[in-house]
Parts: sequence; structure tokens; C-alpha cells
Amino acid sequence: MKKQPDAEAVITSIRAPYRWLIRPERAPLIEKAKYDAFRTELPFLYGILIAIACGLALTHVRYAPSWLAIYLPLPLGAACVVRMVYWLRTTGWRRPATSSGNPVRIRLGLGAVLAFGFACWALALYPYGDALAKSNVAVGVFGAAVGCAFCLVYMRARPVVVTIVALAPFAPLILFSLLNGEYASTAIAIDLVLMAGALAFVFRGYYARLAQLIRSQQRLARRREWAARLAEENFRLANVDALTLLPNRQRFFLDLDALLQARSGDRSAFAVGLLEVDGLKPLDHLFGREFRDHVLKEVGRRLSLLANPDVIIARAGDRTFGLIVRGNVMDSQLRQMGTMIRFHLEQPYNVSEKLARLSVSVGFAVYPEAGAIAQHLYERAEFALQHAKTVRRGDTVVFEQGHEKAIRRESEIEHHLRRADLEKELSVHFQPIFDVSSKGIVAFEALARWKSPVLGVIPPTDFVAVAERTHLIHALTGVLLRKTLDAASAWPAQIRVSFNLSARDLSSPGAIDTIIGIVLASGIAAHRINFEVTETALINDIDRAGEALLALKRTGAHIYLDDFGTGYSNLNYIHRLPLDVVKIDRSFIADIAEQESARIVVQTIVDLCHRLSLDCIAEGVETASQVNVLVRAGCSVMQGYFFGRPIGGSDVVDSFLSNGFLNEFSGHHS
Repeated sequence: MKKQPDAEAVITSIRAPYRWLIRPERAPLIEKAKYDAFRTELPFLYGILIAIACGLALTHVRYAPSWLAIYLPLPLGAACVVRMVYWLRTTGWRRPATSSGNPVRIRLGLGAVLAFGFACWALALYPYGDALAKSNVAVGVFGAAVGCAFCLVYMRARPVVVTIVALAPFAPLILFSLLNGEYASTAIAIDLVLMAGALAFVFRGYYARLAQLIRSQQRLARRREWAARLAEENFRLANVDALTLLPNRQRFFLDLDALLQARSGDRSAFAVGLLEVDGLKPLDHLFGREFRDHVLKEVGRRLSLLANPDVIIARAGDRTFGLIVRGNVMDSQLRQMGTMIRFHLEQPYNVSEKLARLSVSVGFAVYPEAGAIAQHLYERAEFALQHAKTVRRGDTVVFEQGHEKAIRRESEIEHHLRRADLEKELSVHFQPIFDVSSKGIVAFEALARWKSPVLGVIPPTDFVAVAERTHLIHALTGVLLRKTLDAASAWPAQIRVSFNLSARDLSSPGAIDTIIGIVLASGIAAHRINFEVTETALINDIDRAGEALLALKRTGAHIYLDDFGTGYSNLNYIHRLPLDVVKIDRSFIADIAEQESARIVVQTIVDLCHRLSLDCIAEGVETASQVNVLVRAGCSVMQGYFFGRPIGGSDVVDSFLSNGFLNEFSGHHS
């Protein structure tokens, strides 16, 4: 059985065309544009109706009754005047509160009612007057319909609706003309209706073009908004460190340049700081890169908690973070800030049930005393940081004028080192390494010396550091190694020679190949050569350093770990590297005769070496009491001023390789 449609469905189907005609546009921008046009052109619509009504009243006042020709249209005209004044004032100084929904429908209804009222009034005038007056009625209604369509050209259904309403009274007029045999009037009326209707539908096409234009503008606006968001995200990604979520190096310098520009007028002080986190490399080697990254994330989180509008913190390097302090920059305040930062960052890190500890050094430079441009401020903050690491380890250093002298000194050293005749200006001194059990010298350590014709004698701690920083160290290594091996060739065959390698030597495969080539060309047996490396040199890249040391060991040379205990000592390094000897740093030897704790540390290191089948050498031995303590601890090979100061290569044989030296030592040791 066929289901009958219910009443609601029937009503919905009947109302569907009406809803299509007057429903508001779903797109708010289109509805707003339509409404703006609607409220601007409505006054003209009412003006057209008033003008046509006045014309019809004047032409029919002689033929029609006064109540019909004059008084009946007055309420309609008054309503048009009120609405026209309202819209003129609205257009002039304020925007209507809404552009969709019932208000628009109500205004459309008012327009339709007025148009229909005027059309009915015109139809009532039609029987009066001559043929010309009747034609004026038809033309007036046609003009009103076309005027309405023109004024509502950008409204989707309004031209059609108002035109239909305005021309509706023509239906009985056409029928009346046909019945009375007035075929000419009928034809004119039909032509006018068709023309008005055609124009209304043509004008409706303007709405489609308006809607298309608005939609295109919407799409363009959305694309611009998307492009703006994309640009903002790209800017964020380009200026934020992905791991720590702190501003990155680029953003750091952007902020620094902006602050320099802002402070260029009054030159009010602010500070640039650098902090470096030490201890990350061992975490990488011991627990893997992922563990290290987790620790760095936590470092970033802790630093972000310390940042505020006056303190910008950014990641400036792998383990370096930059600070811009815009508040109080007195030296005492900066040192206090550095202490606070170190306190927070040096707290234990618990990652995956593994504990890690880091050490932090901080350096500051204050504008404008330390520099007036970003590069100078950064360099001086970096110098203060390096001073904190090397001289005042684990402390906060504020750049001072004394540091400025040191920078100029380094620049001067670099300038003359680049222009130096290394073969002539570099020399090698040697310090003996003594075995007290056999009372004989087992080796000499080569120590670099540089005498500049301009600067004079430069301490190795000064020029070697500059050479490493400026990548001149490879040239120095080659010259010094050849001079060392040339001197050692005159020694007895059982005496070995120790030569120090730089971290940059270990990280450069080409440098290692050059070193091996020099060894092979020297004619000295490789087993007489000891290559010394520091823990700090190893920490930069343990894997590459291990490969370099293994290549050296394959030649027959021995590998010494120098300054043990001052870097990042751990059993993992000793186990993974091809080491033969561990040298105990002089800082542990200085107090072993007086302090029990120092003796315990040295004893522990000696026992560790014995268990790992490694020999050990004590550095910095200066007294007989220190010798006796070391002998009791099980360390018999020593080096220090007690056994001899460094001397030139030509004096080694006469000064050390003689019975006189042995007898002198025996007297000290007895």
C-alpha cells in the first residue's frame, strides 16, 4: 500500500520555493555584501515609487475622484518617505546591527507590500482617463518594477519577488482588456510584463557574479591567512631549537641586535652571557644519544623556568646556551645569577632510572663596557666563559678590563704565530721520566717552546691554546714531532720519548696520517715513542679518537693517558681505548704527603691501573716525601722537578744520561 505523505511534508514542499527565494545566504560575507548594497539602494527604490505615484496622481487628478487620485496614495507615499529617510540616515552614519535572518525578510516584506499597494492603486486608476493616461499607468507600473529590479540587483531573489508583486495587478488588467476587445492595450501590457520579468531575471545574474566575487575573496583571504600562519610557523621553527624548545642561535642574535638598536640612544647597560654544560659527551658514550638528548631536554626545561621578560635564554650551540639580561647588570648581580643557574643545572638528572650530573660554567659581558656590537659582546662573553672553565672551573666570570688585555695578547700571539718561521722559532725541551725501582731514566717528555723574534719567549700554555683555536696546531705538531724525533735519535735505544697530541690532531684523519708518516721517516723504532693524550681531547669524539689512537698503536707506539683525574675520568674510556699507561695528574700528588684523602685517591688510581694491567706515572713530583708515599702506593715511575727540569735537546745527554745525575738522585732518595 502506497504511503500517503503527511501534512508536514506537504507544507515543506509548498514552502520550499519560498524559502529558496528569501532564505539568507549561508556565507556571512556574501550576506553582508548583499545587505550593504540593499541598505544603500533602498532609498532610491522608495524614491522611484514616490516619483511614479506623483506622476500618476497628476495625470489622473482631472479624471479620477480626488479620494482615489490624491488621498488614497498619501499613506503609501508617507510610508515610502519614512522608510527612505530611515535608510538615508542609516547609510550616512551607522551600520545596521545584522545582515541576515528575519530583519531582511521583514524589510523585503515591507518593500513588497508597498510595491503591491502602489500597483493596486495604479490599477484602480486605469479605467479613468483617456488612452494616453491609461498608457501612463502601464508605463508607470513597468517603470516601478524595473526600478525595483535595478535597486535590488545584488539580492538573490529580491528583483524577481518585487517585480512579480509589482506586476501582479496586471493580470486582471490584461484579462479586462481582452474581454473589452482592447487588443492594443492588451499587447502593450503583455509586452511590458514580459520586459520587466526578463529584466528581473537578467538582473538576478548580477547576484551570481557578486556571490562568485565574494567567494573568491573569501578563498583568497583564507589562503592569505593560511600563508600567514605558515610563515609564522616557519619563523617559529627557524627560531626555536627543536630539542630544548628554547630560542635558537639565530633568534638569540636577532634579539641581541634588536636590543642593541634600542639601547643605542641612551646606551643603558645590559649583559650578554654564555653558559656551557660539561659532562654531556660521557653520557653519550655511556648511555647513548637518546639518553643525552633527554638530559638536554631537561636542561632546556630548567632554563626555561629561569627565563623572564628581562632574561632571554637561548641555545647557542650543542652544549652552550646564551643569555641576554636586560635588568640589573651589576657584577655582583650577574655572579648571583650565574650561581643560581649553576645550582639548578647541576642538580641530578634522573632519566630512565639512570642518574646523571653535569657541571656548568658561566661567563658574562656587559654593554657598553665590553663592546658595542653583537660580535664583540659575544666574543667577550665567550672569553669570560673559557676563563671560568680553565682558571676558575665551575664558576661565574664577568668580563673585565684585565680580560681585554688577555684578548689583545691572544690576538697578538695569533698574528705572529701565523707569520712565524716555525722551523726556526719552535724548539723542544725535555723533562725526564724516572723509574725509582731501577733508578734510571726510562723516557723524556717533549715540551714545546716558542721564541718569537718580536714577542720573545711565549709560554706553551699560551701559544698552544691559540694554535688549537685557530687550527694552526697541525703545522706545529709536524714541526715539533720532527724535532723531537731528531733529538731522540741521539739517545740510547732503551730511552723512549713522549709526545703530546692535540684534540684537533686526533679528530683529523689527515693529521694522523701525517704523524705516522713522520714516525716512519724518522728511522726511530716506533716502540720508543709514547703519544700522550688528555682526557679532554678524548671527550670531544671518543670513537674517532679511539680510531686515531689505534692507528698510532699499530705502528708500535705506546699510548699514554695524560692528566688522569682532571677531565671526565671513567672506566669506560680506559676500557675502550688502546691505552698502555695512565699519568696521574699533579693536582693529586701535591698533597699526598700531608693529606690522607689525597693518598687514598692516588692509591685508588694505582690499584685501578694494576687491575687493568696498565702502568702508571705520577706527574708533578717535587719532594722526597712524595716519592716515598708513591713508592709505598705501588707507583715507581715518576716525573717532576725533583728529578729534573725541562732542558734543551742538545743538553739531554750531558745533563741526564750520566752517572752524576743518578748519584745525585740516590742521595735525595736515601
